[in-house]
Amino acid sequence: MQPIRPGLAGSGPLHQQLCSRNYEVPHQLNTSPQGSEKAHSIRTSLQHGQQAFLPQSILSEVKQSATKLFGTGHCLDAIHHNWVYRRVALPVFALLRMGASPQKLAWSIAIGLLIGINPVIGSTTVLCLAVAFFFRLNVAASQLGNHVVYPLQLLLVVPFIRLGSRVFHTAPMPLSAKALLDAARTSPIALTRQLWLWEWHAFVVWAAIAFVAIPVFALALTPLLQRLLVRVERHQYPIISAD
Repeated sequence: MQPIRPGLAGSGPLHQQLCSRNYEVPHQLNTSPQGSEKAHSIRTSLQHGQQAFLPQSILSEVKQSATKLFGTGHCLDAIHHNWVYRRVALPVFALLRMGASPQKLAWSIAIGLLIGINPVIGSTTVLCLAVAFFFRLNVAASQLGNHVVYPLQLLLVVPFIRLGSRVFHTAPMPLSAKALLDAARTSPIALTRQLWLWEWHAFVVWAAIAFVAIPVFALALTPLLQRLLVRVERHQYPIISAD
């Protein structure tokens, strides 16, 4: 056992010597002038190679354009497109980009807007399709205007019925639910005829208003769509800020 102990005792310094030699080589390379120059050149080439292969994202260009528009204090997250821009403006931009003329697009949107508020609920889609096919208008634009004003149609049903009863001098429509239920129990057939009469009179009043309002809306929308067409051709789409 005694001859082995000196060998084991010497194994510690030998291991330390090997480790120190291994660690001394890069240290010497780094400390030497030639080694430092080589290491610096390798780091520089690696950095240039990473920059050469770094993909340029479109998002960076958008950030730069947004910075030019809104300043350095605004970031890309501050750009926000509201519901009207997404559901109305962007489809109109797409139709103009596909070649739709501003005049035809203006008439199509005007017809869709006015047909969309007629008092006969459930008839707007069919009427828009029929009128668009008959006058060879843009079906997509007419349906766009129709769907935009759908909440307004529900609000204008009762005013159109009351206006029709005044114009045609018929019995006014009772607004209370109790009166309508009592009429439905006592004389349902007479109530059904009266409802159809109210609807018909309201539809006639709406048709007279739409006959005058559609050209007005179309003439008002035509110059606006012409300006938008110029911006679309120049690829100058407006950006709406969240502020």
